Amino acid sequence: MAGTKSGSLSLEGFTFDETWEEKRRRAGRIVEILMKTYPRERLLIGDPYRTLVHCIISQRMRDEVTYRVWGELFERYRDIETIANTPVEEMQRFLRERGVGLWKTKGEWIVKASRIILEEYGGKVPDDIHELMKLPGIGRKCANIVLAYGFGKQAIPVDTHVNRISKRLGLAPPRVPPEKVEEYLRELIPREKWIYVNHAMVDHGKNICNPIRPKCDSCPLRELCPYAKGLVGNGDIR
Repeated sequence: MAGTKSGSLSLEGFTFDETWEEKRRRAGRIVEILMKTYPRERLLIGDPYRTLVHCIISQRMRDEVTYRVWGELFERYRDIETIANTPVEEMQRFLRERGVGLWKTKGEWIVKASRIILEEYGGKVPDDIHELMKLPGIGRKCANIVLAYGFGKQAIPVDTHVNRISKRLGLAPPRVPPEKVEEYLRELIPREKWIYVNHAMVDHGKNICNPIRPKCDSCPLRELCPYAKGLVGNGDIR
């Protein structure tokens, strides 16, 4: 196929034929529908530090548990100074008593990241992805979440929902890692719309595009979706 490359990205890993231009047009229509269906304001947290702590707690956790524990944590500890001066063991105990998985590691990450932000960044969470990823417990996904939901910057966090839905929609090859999914989305979606992608796909994944038995018949993206048309299968996706 002509034009199979766009920078370092290739069309060769897809399970169906589509040019870059066709894919960009379809991606634009997909994002417009998602934006209308799932308004962004619903999921904004709006504070970089609290967003960062929320993201640490949320790893491998259900949303309802994450939000409950996150709220209780800031009711008790209030601010970054208080958390930074909390013994790691106390924070670990706080998380364990509230049923947080990986409580030992997360408790250490929360306290140590808070101390680093105070000591090395003057108490302000850095707004650079590379600096964020130097903090304990902050990988690329969490760094992008902080940028998007904490700072309101254009970023595309790729969590399990975004990874799955991007591949079902044929916006990324079905077998690439999440880091590569982000690259394809950044290539296909206009920059001014990046900030909408994560929350909209997360909502879509919870309401329609479930991991098991997705509701394709009631999906507003059905006519744009290779998965719904049988061009991408569950066995293709990693």
